[in-house]
Amino acid sequence: MPPSLHRLSRRQALQLMETAYMAAATALLWAGLYYLPVGGALFRLALPLPIALLLLRQGWRCGWEGVVVASLLLVALMGPIRGPLVLFPYGALALWLGWGWRSNWSWWLTWGVGLVIGAGGFLVRVTVLSVLVGENLWVLITAAASGLLERISGLLNLGGGPDLLQVQALALGLVVVQNLIYVLALHAVAYWIFPRLQAPIPEPPDALRALVALDPL
Repeated sequence: MPPSLHRLSRRQALQLMETAYMAAATALLWAGLYYLPVGGALFRLALPLPIALLLLRQGWRCGWEGVVVASLLLVALMGPIRGPLVLFPYGALALWLGWGWRSNWSWWLTWGVGLVIGAGGFLVRVTVLSVLVGENLWVLITAAASGLLERISGLLNLGGGPDLLQVQALALGLVVVQNLIYVLALHAVAYWIFPRLQAPIPEPPDALRALVALDPL
């Protein structure tokens, strides 16, 4: 076959390069989140954005390839268990948000489904890490929820301590609230940054516009 037929087009070369860079960025952010003592909140906020940007700019196939490449890199760097945990929920969130933004869906839809993905991924990660360390990490979350309920009961002068069902419900509520804020923050950051990278996302609904109207960048 003539050598000219093996040459990549400009668009194919750009897709290949962006996929490699975004996958490497995701892998580095995940490794930094795991091993660096500072910057955890910043790494967590940035983790889904490279793959979401890749999917938004280059399409669904490149987004999937970016997630696969990032997972393989992390398997090599961190092992076959800790590496693929990047999928729960960050990889799944990146694919969902990138797809939703590329399809020009409402923030209510991408935010709502993203909340479910984030909460589910968090529970999967807690389960896997509990197996790895040989300790039920959910107990730590329920202990925090129990302490919060006891403080609320003390402030309101309510008699008796919280029962197990209340503690478990509050623990799940804390997970949901955390991911509610997290996924909205991802939308806000992407809304501020992605237009500068020629990849704008849909406009926020009127009810949320006031939250993201002030661009800190």
